[in-house]
Amino acid sequence: MKDFKIITLLGALLLIIYLVAQYNKPAPVSWQPTLYYEDKIPFGTYVLYQQLETLYPGSKTAQTNAPLYNALHQTGVKGNYFVIAKTINLSKSDVNELFKFIKAGNNVFLTAFVWEGLLPDTLRFKTQAEFEKTNTPVNFVNPQIKRQKNYRFQRDLTSQYFSRFDTTKAVVLGSNALLHANYLQYQFGKGHLYLNANPQLFTNYSLLTPDGADYAAKALSYLPANTQVYWDHYQNNDIPEDKSPLRVIFAHDSLRWAYYLTLLTALLYIIYEVKRRQRIIPVIEPLKNNTLDFVTVVGQVYYERRDNSNIAHKKITYLLEHWRTRYYLKTTKLDNEFIEVLAKKTGLEHPFIKELINLINYTHVQQKVTDQELIVLNNAIEKFYSLSGK
Repeated sequence: MKDFKIITLLGALLLIIYLVAQYNKPAPVSWQPTLYYEDKIPFGTYVLYQQLETLYPGSKTAQTNAPLYNALHQTGVKGNYFVIAKTINLSKSDVNELFKFIKAGNNVFLTAFVWEGLLPDTLRFKTQAEFEKTNTPVNFVNPQIKRQKNYRFQRDLTSQYFSRFDTTKAVVLGSNALLHANYLQYQFGKGHLYLNANPQLFTNYSLLTPDGADYAAKALSYLPANTQVYWDHYQNNDIPEDKSPLRVIFAHDSLRWAYYLTLLTALLYIIYEVKRRQRIIPVIEPLKNNTLDFVTVVGQVYYERRDNSNIAHKKITYLLEHWRTRYYLKTTKLDNEFIEVLAKKTGLEHPFIKELINLINYTHVQQKVTDQELIVLNNAIEKFYSLSGK
């Protein structure tokens, strides 16, 4: 019994050492572009958020987590309004309230990877990425702030640009080395709206470099110093909600450590009881693996029903989802433009991609699919997965 207690204490000590080591182990660097104002990872916006009051002396920073209409429809809201998000999606009421806010003499800065909703249609602009060249240098148009040498970045932060916009309303403030605009200004009444196509230029990774810090300071210098700066969380879903049932316990250090000690005590009790009683463990036959039988039955059902159309549509649906999640493509319209983009992103030959798209478009509208048509479609899809390195 004495030897068992020594072994138990030694095991508990090793477990505690392991937990402490795991707790203090440095987390791996995440390159996920969150644009979250509290994230200190490369593509968070912690540095910019902390420097807002330095960029605009005498100003105060306020956070908003409401739709744009609700945030701006309050009396007394004045100043600079920032939205840095992965996706900006504004409704009709949001856009109308946004224009009222700007016409009253305020300024709004928007930057995102994806622009949805009514704003792109209202201002008639569209964005796309440079596929022919990566790490495209950028610079300003105004000779007073334009640098002699373009701004260059190690990672591909500047590939996106405004491929279409109303030149009668928009003023180009910045462009890339290919003379594609990446920074636009609109004037409404007494205020201005600023659109930037490269949100990663305002992240920690960029601002901690000399070029990135200089670019962000000059880009944001167009917005005047005000007594109030608003930082929008709503468009980027920046305020996560902890839905864990243990959130109250983990919110307090004392409760959290009490929870850990309780688990450790329960573990020691279980180990002691198992050793002391020496229970006889009955022999239990392992559960039979029915996976193969299940697959056989499902395959037999499809074979007997000869529902080739259903199988073909399921394979097409899975392939389209694969293109959306891996290559970030919209699959609502499989036309020549989509074929060009998919071929560039996958590096596969254009004739093969075109043949695959033609097969999908043909099969998708068929009510009945023959065995031979299903085999041809399946072989083409499997060939795509093989060549693209799924």
